[in-house]
Amino acid sequence: MNYELLCSKVVAATRLTGNFIRKESMAFDSNSIEYKGLNDMVSYVDKNAEKQLVKNLSKILPGSGFITEEDTENITDRTFTWIIDPLDGTTNFIHGIPTYSVSVALYEEDKPIIGVVYEINRGEMFATYKGGPALLNNKEIRVSKAENLTQSLLATGFPYYQFDKQPQYIQLFTDMMQKCHGLRRIGSAAVDLAYVACGRFDAYFEYNLNSYDVAAGAYLVQQAGGQIMNFTGGDEFLQTREVLATNGLLTEEILATIKKYF
Repeated sequence: MNYELLCSKVVAATRLTGNFIRKESMAFDSNSIEYKGLNDMVSYVDKNAEKQLVKNLSKILPGSGFITEEDTENITDRTFTWIIDPLDGTTNFIHGIPTYSVSVALYEEDKPIIGVVYEINRGEMFATYKGGPALLNNKEIRVSKAENLTQSLLATGFPYYQFDKQPQYIQLFTDMMQKCHGLRRIGSAAVDLAYVACGRFDAYFEYNLNSYDVAAGAYLVQQAGGQIMNFTGGDEFLQTREVLATNGLLTEEILATIKKYF
């Protein structure tokens, strides 16, 4: 299989969905939102974007499976499986905050082979494929070279449910804030991971995430020379819903801090 050609087709499909979302943002009515759960919102834009994306990706690999956020189509018993979030950062989108993205990963059996994150408002297309580099608008990217937390800028996310872990998470924030340049909360896990991949963030950590939030971004980090794991240092970050992404140089120091609280 020509993974580079496959990736170019995925980039084109992802861009179409991003263009649709950008157009809809200009006249979006916040009264059209629905609640799937506590603080878990969805709009017709999410749903229509997902339908469009599933349709176009299905044309690229007929018969492939899907894991999707809005349940347009969920089929997992296939050789090839797309893991997609058509609008990562829905809360930002609804409130008119211009950081949200389209996230598309393709797995062959249980291994990632394509990762694409499109940050819509900046027009930044992050992409990678098996055997290839990590790219930002077709230019190769690498993780940062920060060697300790005192040199670093970190990203995280705040839990909007599962508040039982909130006390120790706040303790972790307090600890981290005293060791680094600062903590940033962008509001899109896919963008956070893409920013680690290109060196804007030196590391990112968050819990209570779904596979479609992180699959594409995680592969970008790995392909850009970084490391991905859960809060215990294991590889099962998609299953445990905990993600720590680093430039590789900060892994030991950050993991030791996280383990004090989790």
